Amino acid sequence: MSKKKLELTWIGKETRPKLEPRILLEDAARSYHAKYRSAGVSPALQDIFDNRLIFGDNLLALKALEAEFAGKVKCVFIDPPYNTGSAFTHYDDGVEHSIWLSLMRDRLEIIRRLLSEDGSLWITIDDNEAHYLKVLCDEVFGRANFVSTVIWQKKYAPKSDSKYFSESHDFVLVIAKQIDRFQLGRLHKTEKQTGRYTNRDNDPRGSWKASDVLRNEARDYAIFPVKLPSGREVWPPSGTSWRYTKEKFEELVADNRIWFGVDGDARPAYKRFISEVSDTIPSTTIWGFDEVGHNDESKKEMRAIFGEDLFATPKPERLLQRVIQLATNPNDLILDSEENSQRGVEALRVGS
Repeated sequence: MSKKKLELTWIGKETRPKLEPRILLEDAARSYHAKYRSAGVSPALQDIFDNRLIFGDNLLALKALEAEFAGKVKCVFIDPPYNTGSAFTHYDDGVEHSIWLSLMRDRLEIIRRLLSEDGSLWITIDDNEAHYLKVLCDEVFGRANFVSTVIWQKKYAPKSDSKYFSESHDFVLVIAKQIDRFQLGRLHKTEKQTGRYTNRDNDPRGSWKASDVLRNEARDYAIFPVKLPSGREVWPPSGTSWRYTKEKFEELVADNRIWFGVDGDARPAYKRFISEVSDTIPSTTIWGFDEVGHNDESKKEMRAIFGEDLFATPKPERLLQRVIQLATNPNDLILDSEENSQRGVEALRVGS
């Protein structure tokens, strides 16, 4: 029995815009780079010539970039209109649902061609279109290439005039060009996380953190009494066992790897030294405003640069920093593709 491919359908799906190749022309009055390229310098170091800010129609700008950058962009970040029905100064955020899907489909297809094989796409969106967008991305990129949905806490306080729930978050959809080539970066540990490591017994190996020595299942070979320095004996609780055999446990005690508390009468714990663990951690799928910023923070950042002519839903710099940190390495190509009917912008950057 053959399996029929499931696709998202909508009115006008088969209608596609006719896109002709476009040439990007530099506006010298707006350029900020050296007058001449330095001879003999590695192309990887000539990023001052490779950063580009493009004003114009979003779709045409993407098409114009395709000729030069197809298969080269490591990370694409897009913050499309959420299609909430609201009226914003800089773009219409209330187009008919099927039109919105067509607009997104056309852009996603070009973005996929722009991405390198190990590249990824990051999309901010809310509940209004998030689930349709996920299915659309499955169709364009392949369902197997979906990485995850991140929750970004965009507000730090409830909105008292909310009709139903006070919405506190947006989503960030993460899609890989080829999931088997995609590698997600890690985050550096914070002072709060490393602060859990102390050196209560002045061990010359440095700071450590107590870890559990129990296994949540009973294994006969690992059930035995442990004599504490105080002279008291302890057994693993019913239904559990030690993580180590009796012989291994004795080795760890001899190596001062087991902590029995300051007075030598506490249940044993394993000493995990900070020097033996990674200084990075994987990112979780929940990003709090204290980590990556919130709406008010982003508006203050915008106001500091542009005054009062604010884009209605800017994203904080720390959110973009988190995406770039996880998705790229130094000197990778990054594309920030924004849809803006009055002043469409494509920002192509080198370096993370």
